[in-house]
This record gives sequence, structure tokens and C-alpha cells, in this order.
Amino acid sequence: MLAGMPHRAPGSSGQGPAQYLQGKQIRYYRPKGSADVRQLIDSGYQAFNAGRLSEACHIFSEKMLAPENDTTIGLTVAGALTPAGLGGCVIELMDRGLIDFMISTGANLYHDLHYALNFSLHRGSPFLDDVELYEQGIIRIYDVLFPATVLLETDAYIRDFLVRAKLSGPMSTSEFHYRLGTDLIARRPDSVEHSVVAKAAACGVPVYTSSPGDSSIGMNIAYHELMNGSTFMIDPNKDVNEVCAIILAGTHNGCVILGGGSPKNFYLQGQPTLWEVYGIPKGGNDFFIQITTDQVVWGGLSGATPAEAVSWGKVNPGVLPDTVVAYCDSTIAFPLFCEYAVGSPNGRRSRRELISKRDALVADLVRQAKAARESKHVTDEPAEIDRHR
Repeated sequence: MLAGMPHRAPGSSGQGPAQYLQGKQIRYYRPKGSADVRQLIDSGYQAFNAGRLSEACHIFSEKMLAPENDTTIGLTVAGALTPAGLGGCVIELMDRGLIDFMISTGANLYHDLHYALNFSLHRGSPFLDDVELYEQGIIRIYDVLFPATVLLETDAYIRDFLVRAKLSGPMSTSEFHYRLGTDLIARRPDSVEHSVVAKAAACGVPVYTSSPGDSSIGMNIAYHELMNGSTFMIDPNKDVNEVCAIILAGTHNGCVILGGGSPKNFYLQGQPTLWEVYGIPKGGNDFFIQITTDQVVWGGLSGATPAEAVSWGKVNPGVLPDTVVAYCDSTIAFPLFCEYAVGSPNGRRSRRELISKRDALVADLVRQAKAARESKHVTDEPAEIDRHR
């Protein structure tokens, strides 16, 4: 070990100097539909990426949310957005029926639990001495600071839930998160206004995690199997089929993508899965909005454009005017986007409550896939799709 490295038990709280946690507490921000923000976006955001964000706001509010389009809307979330307080925007969209299902990194859902359990995260600085933070038992997510005990106590809640819930056998992440959310509501009723996981359960919004082992929630599920002999496990096959079934059932389909990465592709792969694997010619997404700081030149899928997605059958080529990529930081752009949507004439819809419809939707997917298999072989490309809607 290098000389001068800190020595503390992993996760121990330390005795940190009080000034590190003196910054304002980070709270979930709930958009209210500010008329001033709408005027700014309509009149001031005219060109370059401001123009693209304005375009995204209009596509979402005037087209995706238009009652006549009957669009099933998926939100994908990557990056440390709940630690930054953006969970409140997601809560508001769920409450208003403006998103129908969600795919997130497990980390965002894990850090959301801190808010549900009433732990404190604080504003800080990205320019601190991380060795000293380590010695003092303080965790840093860029400029978000909190004591390591927040992690330990959140882990303890998850492990306690797993034991109390007596889960067994394979389960989709949507079912797991629904049960976790209902447990939060039962034990902490106020969490429904302070937690994405709890609000999703209350509103019937399925929440999926594309990489369930890649988070502290997954780590604690692994502990439960190893130490308690649990048979409970996350079944990604169920997730793939449920998401495909939701997309298949949609009159129109649209996505709002924050960042990119695994959640983005997990949603977008649903369309090619339908035609390429199941032989069902759905036709690609009808609306596509992405807010990202990545670029296609670096080769990451999180930077892939709607035009590139056309070649995969992920986006209908006839609707490219209803797609947009705004190259912005989600922590800046998403609250503005939500303010605009909440204040729009279509700022509230009836909730689809897809959590209770998953079995029926998957049964219809099975029926159509079997019919496709019996009637013809899976083709090399989407068959008989109207590509110029």
C-alpha cells in the first residue's frame, strides 16, 4: 500500500469536518409549469442547442402528448440525475400521466431511495480533496456530498425489505421495483411525494433497470442469495418481453432519452426485437427526443442519432421531422423541458397504469409472435412497414 494512504474500514462514517456537509440540502425539484419559462423557450431559445431544446419541448407537448396521437411514452434515464435532485421532475411527469414507463440505471433508483428514507444529500464542490473525504467518511458524486452512513442505512433497508417480502423465483425488474415502492409507501406514506420508486408504484408506472447487477440494489440482491439462500433473482428475459409487449400495444410510440447508455438501447431495441426476432412488423418509434452531451464521433451508442437508428428499424424514417437531439446537460435542460410540458395545454393525461396490464400485454405478444412464426419465416428486414408516415 502506498505511504500516506488513508486507513478506515470500508464505509465507516469517520469524523468528518462539519463544513463538508454545510451546503444546502438537495431536494427534489417539482416543476409547476412556469409561464416565464415557456416564454423563454418559445421566444428566446431560437438557434443552436437552445433551438433544439425548444424543438424538443414542442414535439413533446404538441405531438407526443396530443390526445389524438395516443402515444405510449417511455423515459430513459442515465447519469447521476436523482442525486442532483431531478427525481422531482420525473415524479411530476408520472403524477400527470405524461410518461407511461421508465428505464433507468439502477444507480438512479438506489440514490432515489435516500430521499424516500429521508436522508440528506448536500450541495458541495467538485474541487475537494478526495483523500480527505475518504478519511472522513464522506461520499462525493461530483458536487453532491453525503456521509457514507447514508449508503449503509439504505443498504440495510433493501436487505430488510428482501427478507420481509419473502420474494422467490425469477422476477422482472418492473415487478421488483413495484413491490419495493409499495413497501416504501406502507412504511413511509410521505415517500410517495419524495421518491421516484414510490411514486411509480402509486401511479402504476413500470420501472425497469437494463443492468440490474450494476447498482447497489443489485449488490444487495446478490448478498441476499449468497447469505440467505434466497431463490429470488432478476430475470432480464421478462424485462425484454414486457418492454416489447408495451411497445407493440402502443398506437404510437415515443421516447424521451436523458443521456444514453444501456437504458437508451434497452428501450430502442424493442422495435427491432419485434421485427427481427419475433417477425412482427411494428415499424419503429414515431417520436424520439434525446438530451445528451455525447457525440456520435466517439462511437458510443449514447450518442447515436435518430437518423442512424432508422437503419436498425428503431425509428420510422417517415417521422424524422418528429425527432430531435439536444446536445445539453440533462441537469440544465430537463427541468426546463418539464416546466414547459407541465404548463402546456396537454400537461395532464389519464394514466395508463401499465403495471397492472403487463401480463395481458405479454400474452398478446406471445399470440402475435406465434402467429408470425407459423405464417412466415422471419425476414432479413422489417416487412410491409409504412416507412413514410
